[in-house]
Amino acid sequence: MSLKSERRGIHVDQSELLCKKGCGYYGNPAWQGFCSKCWREEYSKARQRQIQEDWELAERLQREEEAAYASSQGAPSLTFSKFEEKKTNETKRKVQTVKKFFSPSSRAAPKKVADSQEVKASSPSINRQTSLETERASKDFIDFLKSFRKPGQDILKQCRGFIESMQHKKELSIEEQSECVQDFYQNMVDRLQTHSTFKGSSERIDKLMDQIENFIMTRLYKNVFCPETTDDEKKDLAIQKRIRALHWVTLEMLCVPVNEEIPEVYELVVKAITAVIEMDSRRVPREKLTCITQCSKQIFNAIKITKNEPASADDFLPTLIYIVLKANPPRLQSNIQYITRFCNPSRLMTGEDGYYFTNLCCAVAFIEKLDAQSLNLTQEDFDRYMSGQASPKKQDSEEWSPEACPGLKQMYKNLNLISQLNERQQKILSDAKQLEKDLIDWSEGVTKDIEDIIEKYPLEIKPKGQPVAAIDSDNVENDKLPPPIQPQVFIG
Repeated sequence: MSLKSERRGIHVDQSELLCKKGCGYYGNPAWQGFCSKCWREEYSKARQRQIQEDWELAERLQREEEAAYASSQGAPSLTFSKFEEKKTNETKRKVQTVKKFFSPSSRAAPKKVADSQEVKASSPSINRQTSLETERASKDFIDFLKSFRKPGQDILKQCRGFIESMQHKKELSIEEQSECVQDFYQNMVDRLQTHSTFKGSSERIDKLMDQIENFIMTRLYKNVFCPETTDDEKKDLAIQKRIRALHWVTLEMLCVPVNEEIPEVYELVVKAITAVIEMDSRRVPREKLTCITQCSKQIFNAIKITKNEPASADDFLPTLIYIVLKANPPRLQSNIQYITRFCNPSRLMTGEDGYYFTNLCCAVAFIEKLDAQSLNLTQEDFDRYMSGQASPKKQDSEEWSPEACPGLKQMYKNLNLISQLNERQQKILSDAKQLEKDLIDWSEGVTKDIEDIIEKYPLEIKPKGQPVAAIDSDNVENDKLPPPIQPQVFIG
């Protein structure tokens, strides 16, 4: 995915949506850019290499243990024969274990009768209390197979056997369960293509595989959707929090060629949001894909009405990103992972379902990495919008055309008021902090001036002396004063 700054929009080269191996099918970020077929081939090769390395390591450790034990016992001939027998038994056990975990589901080993009875006794609700949706899916599947007679009975038997075998594989990882389902799909397609009833009729095979997927995944949904052994729920919360933080993103920032002022376009946008939200309420991967396709078609119609011309791929992806941001679909990552793991791979590799699903994955990846440059914003503005300190300027409701939706105008008016109140609040907080700083600086300045004055003119307190007598006091003996002058009479 690349950006073109000169057109201020999101541009995706169609080659980036295809499998990076060059097979011509659609790739997927969950498969590291491969299509379903190439990903399974790469995964199988990596798994075989890992198994081979584990076996080599186990054999090397076994030989070292045998050699150490033989040297400590001092009886090499007898010990060697015993360890050969032990090694043979250990190898057989490893082979059986690997077959148990990686064999196709149709070859799953049956459990013991006592174990199966214990499972049924411990969880009767799983076997008897099925939901109405599960019962309806079973009835529809049986009615669909009635027209095929004998082949239909064989198909129903295979599907029921597979579902029962999957009930005993709950200890496997979700990737291994996905591999079992995908193997079953491939085995069923191979059998149908060689059967005389379906040979040469790819359309009938596709319809039958849709019904098989509907029947199987309705039964397995509770066990394989967002299991506790994965981090799907953690990813759901992360993308949900991310989308909430990006609530301020506008049509103009993404260069979305959709005019919501047109009532018909606004209605299509609402339908697109509803469709992508509805995806979480479906159980079957194919039905979830249908919701994505319906959302995408509403987007194309909205763009077409706005531009009066067919929409292009460069118009579609930014609009899809905008719809996802506005919808914030529940359990988005879990639904994407569920479709990737358990959908019939032919639907994800080709056709409009595969194209729309690949674009949705690209949209989610773009949202996770959205930054200031992607929206042609400065980093400062982007950080302020993300933190909620500010909000982009919205269009004044008085500038709207008379045909615009009243609710939409009122919404933007309220957003303007909230933005203004937020700015005033930020200014008050800033002024209050400045006033607090000024008071602290003034207090510190006054204290420093007083300390300087005291240091420059220290206060000296003299000891207390004798009390000074009053001038007009009668007690003159102790004052040591000369006697008063007496008048003299002179006789001349």
